[in-house]
Amino acid sequence: MQPNQQTALKTLVFFLTILSLSGQIFGQQRGIHSHNDYLQDAPFWEAYANGATSIEADVILKGNTLYVAHEKESIKEGQTLTSLYLDPLLKAKNLGLGSQKPLQLLVDLKTEAYSTLDKVLEVIQPYEELWEDPQNPFVKIVISGNRPKVADYTNYPFPVFFDYQSLTELADLPLEKIELFSLSFKDYSQWNGKGRLVDQDIEKIKKVVDKVHALGKPFRFWATPDSKTSWKALSELGIDFINTDNPYAANEYLSSLDKRFYQTTNLSEIYTPTFEKDGIKGPLDNVILLIGDGNGLAQISAAMYGNGNELTLTQLKNIGLLKTQSEDDFTTDSAAAGTALATGNKVKNRSVGALPDGSPAQNLPEVLSSQGFVTGIVTTDNLTGATPAAFYAHRTERDLTMEIASDLAKSPLNLFIGGGKNDFTKFEQDETINLKNADFELSGSLEDLAKSKSERVGFFASQNELPKVMNGRAGYLSTATKASLQFLTSKNKPFFLMVEGAFIDSGGHINDSQTVIEEGIDFDQAIAEALKFADQNGRTLVIITADHETGGITLPQGNMKDHKVELEFTSEDHTAIMVPIFAYGPQSDLFRGVYENTEVFNKINQVLGVK
Repeated sequence: MQPNQQTALKTLVFFLTILSLSGQIFGQQRGIHSHNDYLQDAPFWEAYANGATSIEADVILKGNTLYVAHEKESIKEGQTLTSLYLDPLLKAKNLGLGSQKPLQLLVDLKTEAYSTLDKVLEVIQPYEELWEDPQNPFVKIVISGNRPKVADYTNYPFPVFFDYQSLTELADLPLEKIELFSLSFKDYSQWNGKGRLVDQDIEKIKKVVDKVHALGKPFRFWATPDSKTSWKALSELGIDFINTDNPYAANEYLSSLDKRFYQTTNLSEIYTPTFEKDGIKGPLDNVILLIGDGNGLAQISAAMYGNGNELTLTQLKNIGLLKTQSEDDFTTDSAAAGTALATGNKVKNRSVGALPDGSPAQNLPEVLSSQGFVTGIVTTDNLTGATPAAFYAHRTERDLTMEIASDLAKSPLNLFIGGGKNDFTKFEQDETINLKNADFELSGSLEDLAKSKSERVGFFASQNELPKVMNGRAGYLSTATKASLQFLTSKNKPFFLMVEGAFIDSGGHINDSQTVIEEGIDFDQAIAEALKFADQNGRTLVIITADHETGGITLPQGNMKDHKVELEFTSEDHTAIMVPIFAYGPQSDLFRGVYENTEVFNKINQVLGVK
């Protein structure tokens, strides 16, 4: 075997492997037309693997051979209609590769119509397996470019059909031989694919599409902008085959659009703060720190737009930005970021409450309890999760679950609420983990916890992980926040409370718009409870921030009227984008500006007068 043959074989094997998995890897077919497909690095295979239902090949008759090329000067020996398309199509069908859904091979004739089409009929003869079922053929051959006269269409046998390119001469058309209608997009709009189509162009396009659909035929534009915004707009306008030179990107975008475009079903009522004590220099007793895990500016924006363009959070006036880098990486994880907020120290990723040398970093509950404060933590995560653990544990590895669980019993916390009871009960034989031995009263409900007269209380909301809001957890975080405030207030001492909304981060990691938005709105309900308390109490500072951003989210499109939002994800991981910090209550103006996340710890101590 020659070297070039070996290379070709390896390439074929690679694409066959991809195609065998395409039902799992690639999304559903979305009417993608692979324009000038022969210019791809792997003609046919790339388009087919990405669900293209229409594949275009320009054909030139030279001598007795049908070459695939745009003009004679670009002809390459061996690149024929047979080698690039007919043979691969037959292989895909016989081996059961890909989706096996019907597709059209759009053959664009670049040389004289009749002679070139006669040659097409000749070369497709040995491939009758591709259309052996006339009712459901695997492939239809659709002739475009130089075509015979319309009156002659009926002279060409199945599976040959035609691409009709006019809407002015529709009388007496042989519709049974016309497979689709195609027109130039530039005849209807000069849109470049950025921003949005103007209303006049939208109306013109709708009329064209409706006219073709009334004939019972699909429609395609050529010369369209080739961008995500364009693909989405054309899809919404009912274009049946979306023209693209990037079948992989178009399929990846369109097939995930439903997952990224979300409309909230139930709008959450927001709380309007009084601002009576906001930013004053007056005395301060209590601090409530709310952390939205992964809750960057895009996440907040998405929740706001999804909730009818308003949140309780977005009414606040004292706003800053936090830098989130960890001690050993440009992009932090939740453990290092939570530790920075809880202890005022930059630490290595994966460390919870432990300095780079492994020694413990004193956290806010430890500092403040020594000053006569009562302290508590609330989370939708397991209590041994990285963010809540940063407020009581001292471990160099966030996955040391047993050791982290043992630190809760040794902490000065007066209150905890969260999931993951099994993280503690499975190690109960270790006396250091037994919370009852540490004088924690384990409440059976949030209502009981709120009324408890004990000095230390805890509530496990689940044996393992709590569900997401969409799966039955709605209202838990705001109720837990309210119950915690009732318990802490009953001690008649100043208090510190940390509340975490953990699942916004999960939505970023799995690139799921619904999770990001619904969890963001749920977190806002907890914020509302904190602000209500602050207004009633008058001596409470509320701080809302995030440990980091997750997903690299942007919001390219949406619909304000229908409160629908499209989220575009660039990552399944954390990013180093700065995160907002909001403050409300006495001395909240101190939290304005741009600064390191470690400064939150220092500013809290400063406003409380703790050295």
